[in-house]
Amino acid sequence: MDAKTATVEEHGRSPHDPAQTGRLEVPEVTWYKEPGLRKLYLMIPILFLGATINGYDGSLLNGLQTLKPWQEYFDHPRGSRIGLFTAMQNIGAIAAMPFSAIVADRFGRRMGVTVGLLVLFVGVILQVVPGVDSNQFIGGRFLVGFGSNLSQGSAPLLIMELAHPQHRGKLSTMYNTLWFVGAIIAAWTCFGMVKYTSETSWRVPTALQALMPFIQIIGVWFLPESPRWLCSKGRFDEAFGVLAKYHANGNVNDRFVKGEFREIQETIQLEKETSRNNGWLELVRTPGNRKRVMLILLVSFYSQASGNGLVSFYIKDILTSVGITESYDQSLINGGVQLWSFFVAIGFSVFLVDRFGRKKLFLIAAVGMLVAFTIWTACSAVYAQTKNAAAGQAVIAMIFLFYGAAGFAWPGLTVAYCAEILPYNIRAKGIALQFAMTSVTSVAKNYINPVGLKNLQWKFYFVYIAILVVECISIWSLFVETKGPTLEEIAILFDGDSARGGDVSGMVGPENGKDDNLELERVVTK
Repeated sequence: MDAKTATVEEHGRSPHDPAQTGRLEVPEVTWYKEPGLRKLYLMIPILFLGATINGYDGSLLNGLQTLKPWQEYFDHPRGSRIGLFTAMQNIGAIAAMPFSAIVADRFGRRMGVTVGLLVLFVGVILQVVPGVDSNQFIGGRFLVGFGSNLSQGSAPLLIMELAHPQHRGKLSTMYNTLWFVGAIIAAWTCFGMVKYTSETSWRVPTALQALMPFIQIIGVWFLPESPRWLCSKGRFDEAFGVLAKYHANGNVNDRFVKGEFREIQETIQLEKETSRNNGWLELVRTPGNRKRVMLILLVSFYSQASGNGLVSFYIKDILTSVGITESYDQSLINGGVQLWSFFVAIGFSVFLVDRFGRKKLFLIAAVGMLVAFTIWTACSAVYAQTKNAAAGQAVIAMIFLFYGAAGFAWPGLTVAYCAEILPYNIRAKGIALQFAMTSVTSVAKNYINPVGLKNLQWKFYFVYIAILVVECISIWSLFVETKGPTLEEIAILFDGDSARGGDVSGMVGPENGKDDNLELERVVTK
């Protein structure tokens, strides 16, 4: 037996191989000590920009409303009119749902990001051209929402599908927490323009919507394509090459990478064999998929309808209702809330996700928000009846406490949890559904909130208290813990043993012969 053949047979089966052990054993690695992971994770922030862009775009209008030149230019929009300004971006996001899954699955995750950003650029241009009117501005916001969700239908999937299994939880959770970075930049950019009295005050923040997408559209092509997408297209050599290069520093004989590759192959093959290719109906064809969809709808709804939207879009009205009326003070508090929200989200959800697990973080957030929001409502009622300054200050304190509790789960787990409970064959469709449902809820609240605040004032808060009570109960009774298993193994939690992979001996791969192994070594060392 020659040396090369002996090497292939020696590493053909390993303790890490799921086909042999039933579960992939993930080795403990320190990412910054591994050249492959170090290179990969230094490029991953390019994908994080997807959430940051969405945070900037989603929070920009909140800051623009504090600028008098913007208010004067668009004739002080109120009620349903400001609701339309706010909601149109989410309406665009909803419209992107069927297209984001098609682009991500057919052309790859990197192309999905690129197409979405190109649409977003057009939307930004429409909002800042000379002589723009309110209808044109609203149309631009539609395209920004459409493009952003096209891009986001691919970016978090690529992060999750490239990450080493040990780091998947932290990286995927960190993605959406960086929404706050965009919100912070938007808030403080608008704050810096408060003293300007010309149209420049709102045109500059609006034009800056294109800056981060410009960086991302160039940087995304320096990243590798998803090995899972490559496997789904039969490009097994390329898929194994990506895994070996980044998870094993280019070592094509690494036992863990061989096991990881085999698990991905088996799972995708099984999904192809059991799927009936019913398109979007596949989301509800099996009991496991129906439960996934239910959880996605709940997470999406709660992410927008737990009271957080009141501060995100209507902080001006809330602060005015407790006696804080100056634009400077309102912008300062808005910026402070965004900074606080980011730090607690990073500190709590990202660093605790693999220690506490997903379900426990969701529950801590829901209970904490319920307590803070109840006190917030009580203090608002006291101020409305007595004009007591201390009660108004207590509302501000409760806003910060509310976001401190929310940071345990929201927005970090909004995308991460939904993406990881989905098997590959419906992952792009499921995440598109998640973004669409999030946008539907956001559109509804953007029309309901201003009307409710105007007509009911603090009494409107009882609606969100009721929602938070239901949220606590449903998280406790329905949510599934996903801490621990690899992406492919999570399917067993929903589908049972039928989700375990089968034989893939007929596939191209590192275990099917000397020539394949030599080809893979060539791919990795190019």
